[in-house]
Amino acid sequence: MTATRALLVDAFTGEPCAGNAAGVVPDADDLTEGQMQAIAAELGASETAFVRDSDTADRRLRYFTPETEVDLCGHATIAAHAHLFADGAIDAGEHTLETNVGDLDIEVADDGTVWMTQNPPEIREVDVSYERVAAATGLDEEALRGASDDLPLAVASTGLSFLVAPVTYLSDLGDASPDFDAVEALADDVSAAGVYAFSFDALDSESTLHGRTWVPGAGVDEDPVTGTASGAAGAYLEHYAAFGGDIAEEMVFEQGHFVDRPGRVRVRVQDGAGPRVGGTAVETLDGTLEVPPVDEDEILEA
Repeated sequence: MTATRALLVDAFTGEPCAGNAAGVVPDADDLTEGQMQAIAAELGASETAFVRDSDTADRRLRYFTPETEVDLCGHATIAAHAHLFADGAIDAGEHTLETNVGDLDIEVADDGTVWMTQNPPEIREVDVSYERVAAATGLDEEALRGASDDLPLAVASTGLSFLVAPVTYLSDLGDASPDFDAVEALADDVSAAGVYAFSFDALDSESTLHGRTWVPGAGVDEDPVTGTASGAAGAYLEHYAAFGGDIAEEMVFEQGHFVDRPGRVRVRVQDGAGPRVGGTAVETLDGTLEVPPVDEDEILEA
C-alpha cells in the first residue's frame, strides 16, 4: 500500500473544531504496526483508529497515539463508527467490535449517535495521598479533600484505568496546572493510564459534572473529551452511590472547555455491567495520506 484514505473526525460534538479530534483510517488491513504508528504521528490527533477485519467481531480497531499503541479509546471508537455510518459503510443498528481489551458492543442510532458498551467496571481504592495528587495535578489539596467525604480517590476501569479524583468547585478544576512528569509517575504507581478529575459544579445546568483528563504516559498531556474515562467515572459514581445512590438513567459529562474543545459525553450505567457512552461526531478533514515504506526489520501483518 502506497497511499490510504485518512480522516480527522471530531467526536462528542455536533460542531467542527470542538470535542475531541480522532484520526480515522478506514482501510488499514495492509498496514504494519510501524506504518500505523507513523500515520498516527503524522495526523497528530490524540488517538487514531485503524479499521481492520476481525475473526471474532464485525470489525477490529487498533488505536495509536502519536507515540504508542493504546488498548482502547472511546472518542476514536465513536469517531470511527460515525464516519463509517456517514460514509454508508455500515447501517444503523447493533455492531460488534474487536479491541485489545476484548469484543465490545456498539450501537449506531438512526441519527448517527454512536453508543459504545464498555467492559464491566473494576474499581479499587488506592494508597496515595491527597498531597501527592495535588502536587502532580496542580489541584488545590483542600479542594480534593473537600470532595472526599463519600467519594474517595480510586482507580476505575471499564477497559482502561484512570485515577478518579473528585474536586469541590469548577474554579478549582480550571486552576489546575499539572506537572506532567509527576502525573505520569503517579498514574504508573497506581497502575492507571492517567488521571480523571471532576467536579459536580458544571457549566451547563443539564450536565452532571465537568471533567478533565491527563494521560501524559501515552503522549497525551490533556485529552479534550475522553470516552473511556467518562465510562470509568460513571461506574465510579455508581459504585460509591453518588447522589445517594439515585443515579440518573443518563448522565451528561462535559469536558474540554479549558482547552477550547468543548464536548459532551452521554453516560449510562447499568448496575455493575459495562457502562455505555454515547455521542455524535463531525468530519473535519478527509484526504489521502502517503504511507511510509515498510521497515525492513518489521514483519508485515496478515
